[in-house]
Amino acid sequence: MPHTLPETHRFRLRELTEDDAAFALALLNDPGFLAHIGDRGVRDLEQARAYLRDGPLASYAGNGFGLWAVEMKDDGSLAGMCGLVRRDLLPGPDLGYAFLPQWRGQGLAREAAQLSLDFAFGPLALPRVLAIVTTGNAASRRLLESVGMRLQGPRALNGETLLVYEIDRPAAATPASGSGS
Repeated sequence: MPHTLPETHRFRLRELTEDDAAFALALLNDPGFLAHIGDRGVRDLEQARAYLRDGPLASYAGNGFGLWAVEMKDDGSLAGMCGLVRRDLLPGPDLGYAFLPQWRGQGLAREAAQLSLDFAFGPLALPRVLAIVTTGNAASRRLLESVGMRLQGPRALNGETLLVYEIDRPAAATPASGSGS
């Protein structure tokens, strides 16, 4: 049974659709995205639709989670994406996020990251969430630490040295065990 995605007073997380291709095209080609996350080779709307189909939409179907749109409540505009990604090169799902330039510096990424972690540890009952970040991305490192993630250290992934962070499900979010009687 699908879970209802969380929201705040400013925005809601929702599943991306192929109708979000123009947003995805803009985000994936933003200089900040290219510098800190990487070039996904998406250069037109059809490639953006394919990225959405093969990435987030496939992840929703296969994992029950993925990168979600961060949709502003006041006007429905998409500020960015945030959520959980399952990568073959990591032992568990990792937190990912990216925002268009005009939405940065407003606390949205931190708020969306915290919502995603709450969802991971609550409805999804995941035991741990990881995050990877380039060594030079100080802003993302500060954000990950601000939501309680701990640096595990550098790791060579896909021929690049990345910093790996992790956070375990809080004890309060652990499902109750049997009464023992």
